[in-house]
Amino acid sequence: MHSFNLLLLAAGLLVFVSLLAGVVSARLGLPFLLVFLVAGMLVGVDGPGGVRFDNSLLSAWVGNAALAIILLEGGVGTTMKTFRAGLRPALTLATVGVLLTAAMVGAVAMAVMDVDWRYGLLLGAIVGSTDAAAVFSLLRQGGLRLNERVSATLEMESGLNDPMAVFLVLALIEVIKSKAGPGEVLWLLVRQAGFGAACGLLGGAGVSWLLRRVTRKLELTAAHSGLLSLIIVSGGVVVFSAAGLLEGSGFLAVYLFGVVVRARAEDAAHAASSALDGFAWASQASLFLLLGLLVSPHHLVEALWPTLAVAATLMFVARPLAVWLCLLPLRFTRWESLFIGWVGLRGAVPIVLALFPLLAQLPDSYRFFNVAFAVVMASLLLQGTTLSWVAKRLRVIEPPQEPAPGKGPVMGRLTLDASLPLADVFAFFKLPMPEHEWPTLCDWMTETLARGHEVGDGLEWHGAYFEVSEMQDGKISRVGVALLPTQTHRQV
Repeated sequence: MHSFNLLLLAAGLLVFVSLLAGVVSARLGLPFLLVFLVAGMLVGVDGPGGVRFDNSLLSAWVGNAALAIILLEGGVGTTMKTFRAGLRPALTLATVGVLLTAAMVGAVAMAVMDVDWRYGLLLGAIVGSTDAAAVFSLLRQGGLRLNERVSATLEMESGLNDPMAVFLVLALIEVIKSKAGPGEVLWLLVRQAGFGAACGLLGGAGVSWLLRRVTRKLELTAAHSGLLSLIIVSGGVVVFSAAGLLEGSGFLAVYLFGVVVRARAEDAAHAASSALDGFAWASQASLFLLLGLLVSPHHLVEALWPTLAVAATLMFVARPLAVWLCLLPLRFTRWESLFIGWVGLRGAVPIVLALFPLLAQLPDSYRFFNVAFAVVMASLLLQGTTLSWVAKRLRVIEPPQEPAPGKGPVMGRLTLDASLPLADVFAFFKLPMPEHEWPTLCDWMTETLARGHEVGDGLEWHGAYFEVSEMQDGKISRVGVALLPTQTHRQV
């Protein structure tokens, strides 16, 4: 028990210090998750910690499980309005866009790393998918609200491009190891997409039915958030693993599972969203720490110039050009296409995918892991720190809705019933709606405030201050609203 307590103490201190450092980094405009990568590197073999960790299998297991939770939370957070608005462009970007990106990066990798086309395309596929969790956490840090078309496209693309990248990586590994032909590759695609989609849709329908039955007998309060989130998470894990056992795409399955649960059991999804967000953040933090621990920085320095060439090609040529070609027929503006091209932020997915060639024991595959890790670091540092600035410069921000002349917002303070529709409350006070249109004022307050809120807690929204005035059975029942004359308040 002494060794166990020491290990638990070290792990707790590492996460605690990383979280505090992440808060400071967020204020400086740095990606929050970058801190966890750096923390893992400092503890690792080349850092002051000197811990030697090279268990690729464990890292792959943890990585897949963490990505499943992250995609599940993303699916549950996707409304049908967002799904319909972003499906066509996102599906194009997640398929044709990933292929084009992989091909262009692969061509450069062949030249600078002296590998044949199969290995070059494999590296392109590894770094081909984006990380929406990192993107939207940065947008929230900057208080930015994208226009609906751009926001929906980015949100949907992030959930759909991971399965495509996984398919490409698995297919290329099979081509390299067993010289699989076009027929085998096509069957792999059909199997991945078909079984993955079937498991996700059927599992989502079944769990949604169960959640509706449960919520009919419960008056949903904050106390039920943990229970409902555990039902959704455990159901998502079952769907993910079942799809994997059938050799389908578990990532596609768990994302579609979340979308179906949100569409068919919306009340339960709302109640569980805060806890699901906590699960997703814990998964991301654990994953980034572990991946930072796995890397050896001195290997990154040895391959510095090829890595810089691959990263520069990806950020400045491959991703922007692929986005422009994919969105050209869909009549996106030049500025929208440029922004979506720049928001090709890479996160945990490429690093986890880079573990697949290691597990398959492909020759010299550790180079791919190092390059993928360095590309993610470069993307977080360059694209992550400039995201807000680029969004403002390209004018893709949704401006606050201004009241009509002579019809300014109501001033003073009122106390409202928390069960009022949120759209009616915001229309009355002439306030812009949040990105997610919560059904009631209570739902919006519950999801926006931290867990464990109580009377007296409040938040600001475009010059309005909403405060919890009364709670009944752990649920917000009355809300005080104060509108101030200044227009300089920050958005939550």
